[in-house]
Amino acid sequence: MFWSKLASLFKRSDKQDKARAKSTVATSNQQKRTVKPSRIGELGEYKIDVQLRQMPREIRYISDVLVRNPKSRTGYSQIDHVVITPYGLFVIETKNYKGEIKGKRTDKRWNVSGRFNPYNPLRQNYGHMKILQSLLSEFQNLTFVSIISFTLRCRFSVDPELRKIESNELVIYDVELSDYIERKLRRLKYEISEPVLSESDVNRVYELINKANITNPQARTEHNRLAGGIK
Repeated sequence: MFWSKLASLFKRSDKQDKARAKSTVATSNQQKRTVKPSRIGELGEYKIDVQLRQMPREIRYISDVLVRNPKSRTGYSQIDHVVITPYGLFVIETKNYKGEIKGKRTDKRWNVSGRFNPYNPLRQNYGHMKILQSLLSEFQNLTFVSIISFTLRCRFSVDPELRKIESNELVIYDVELSDYIERKLRRLKYEISEPVLSESDVNRVYELINKANITNPQARTEHNRLAGGIK
């Protein structure tokens, strides 16, 4: 009788341990599923920041710029990165989509694996460049290069021209960013021959954008709330 009771206790204990283990694994998996999307975005931004920090000294950049835009439904525009060079500005919009990206330069909306139709990111970035043009009105004839950066979780079915360095509208993978900027700069130097911005001009452009950048946490929270959607 004693041994049978003891064996029964061990069986119950074993079942309880297995149940706790399953619960722990399930909780861990749930946490991973919860954390994963935001971590993907953070890692994508980290890869871009690393590349931007390695740019030559004469180049400056500013990230996560929030500026007022009365034409936007949130009242603001958020620009992921602006790279300021003596030959022009690179305005970078980052996306964390997964799947096949289909779209043309002229399309109002693009398509992601047939699942949803985000607003054409080139049009979105064009709005960002117009805002920057108004902020930098003291500098005439500035060249703006629009770059839409996707992670390697995507594959492109876009206009082939958007992958060519001759274009001022480029669709790239995030790991290609520094290479595309360097190649585009070489082409701009060939086309323009003389810098359009001096070293002091580059610093002035940086100061103007930095001054317009809204850092107030409440404004940023409200913008993100109203913007919603997938980055």
